[in-house]
Amino acid sequence: MTYKSFNYYGYDRDTYKECSTLIRSTNRKHITILNTWFIFINLIYFIFAYLNLFGVNEGRLPFYGISILTGLFFEIWLLFFPRRVEKYNYIAVFISIIILLSYGIISSVAHPYMPATMFLVLLMLTSLSFIGSMYIMILLTFIGVAGFLATSYLYKTFSIAYHDSYNVAVISTLSILLHYTFQRTRVAQFILYQREQQIQKELEIKSSFDALTSLLNRGKFFSIAEEIIRSQYGEYIALCLLDLDGFKQINDNLGHQMGDKVIQTVGRTLLEILNLQDIKRENSTNLILSEQRSLAGRLGGDDFIVFIRGKKSRSEVTDLLKEMLAALNSVQFDSLNGIHASFGFTEITENDRDIDNAYKRADEALYESKRAGKNQIHFSTEALSGDA
Repeated sequence: MTYKSFNYYGYDRDTYKECSTLIRSTNRKHITILNTWFIFINLIYFIFAYLNLFGVNEGRLPFYGISILTGLFFEIWLLFFPRRVEKYNYIAVFISIIILLSYGIISSVAHPYMPATMFLVLLMLTSLSFIGSMYIMILLTFIGVAGFLATSYLYKTFSIAYHDSYNVAVISTLSILLHYTFQRTRVAQFILYQREQQIQKELEIKSSFDALTSLLNRGKFFSIAEEIIRSQYGEYIALCLLDLDGFKQINDNLGHQMGDKVIQTVGRTLLEILNLQDIKRENSTNLILSEQRSLAGRLGGDDFIVFIRGKKSRSEVTDLLKEMLAALNSVQFDSLNGIHASFGFTEITENDRDIDNAYKRADEALYESKRAGKNQIHFSTEALSGDA
């Protein structure tokens, strides 16, 4: 183990940094828990001091009152500005440690004829609660211990201060060892969680995308499309089906490898024209819904489906489809002279509660393209009222 890996609980810096989001989130939760506990304890002591119970005299009221106010101000920041707390994570951790250890030191000074207990408890709590780096946590421990011992020898008799020295030496050593062991285990859990999330993301991608074209598969396409239709309010949307012309002849005459290459080329063309190259690297559903992106899918074989958003009229959609068709027709590789395809599209109307009616209209428009001579675009003008 190198000194660098020791600083990151036995892991290299890059591995540790990958867990930084989880570390910040965990630290914020633990700071909040400790600060809430701090407020609650001081509130109890404040009540005891006010009622002069259990030997807590009334002269301690200002101390407990200030402690409660300090905790409350800190709590407001923790609860209402969680993102800032996580952004300035080290600062939040330092503030929490300073508050707690200072409280322990002041409590020790307030009882000069007794060995300290509160400081030792708080020292152990902070060592088990926060993840930072070993060197920083060791430094903070030494600073806190130095302040504690200085005040102990200053305000207590030598015998009691000596007793405090022995206790704090044992507890600080134990807290450092436990901090390393405990936080190493926690970082290991974070790493495992990150890997599980990555595996889950990869499985989601595999189950959502067509392996040959990187387009959405049939199930995922219709799932997202249905969600868009249910949530759309006044948005202009068009649904387009396209089918390759003469694809069987390509397979028969040029081979299935050429057929796969044609399918891949169509998929790549749709992704480029619709600007969807990044869709497979992201959470596709969230990205499409949040940014009003179009989507493209492969239904199977040489059948494709496109959900067009971001356009304002039928003519704009027609221009986009003409661009797709021209791009496919201009494809040249091996002995293939262009890819021909028939397009049929329709508009999503307010009467379309799901995709079924729109799909039927687009399908009819597609076959109209086939009947009219293929390699062209047709729009369904029928049943836009929803009675297709």
